[in-house]
Amino acid sequence: MEKIASFTVDHNKLQKGMYISRIDGDVVTYDIRMKIPNNNDFLSTGQMHTFEHLFATYARNTEFKDNIIYVGPMGCRTGFYFLVRDKVSHQQALDIVKQTLEFVKTFEGKIPGSTKIECGNYLDHDLQGAKKVSIDMIDVLKDWTVEKMNYEYHF
Repeated sequence: MEKIASFTVDHNKLQKGMYISRIDGDVVTYDIRMKIPNNNDFLSTGQMHTFEHLFATYARNTEFKDNIIYVGPMGCRTGFYFLVRDKVSHQQALDIVKQTLEFVKTFEGKIPGSTKIECGNYLDHDLQGAKKVSIDMIDVLKDWTVEKMNYEYHF
């Protein structure tokens, strides 16, 4: 079988940031890398779960909601994939992520979609952990540019 594109990225060199992972027709997949791969520091399931609920809720309530396809955690627990239609520019996608991080950082109250009826693992949430990751990523992305979104820029 062919090796998938995400497995061709050198995870020994990959750092925290936001990258264009792939473009398939009109769909752009972003790699939001929140942890350095293989560094024995991974997102907890509670952090990921809460961040995912808040990220998806925020992104799907922006002006770009009709062009947001998917927000989901990576199985390796080092970040998230963010899929949008190409009607959302790279700069706009970066702005959505930065705004989402601020939203998570300051979020108070009941996590959207976190009842037993709405969620398949409603007890596994960690708002304080999600906030901690958001604060770290705000710092990582503060000077991030579209040019830095290419893996090659960093390797």
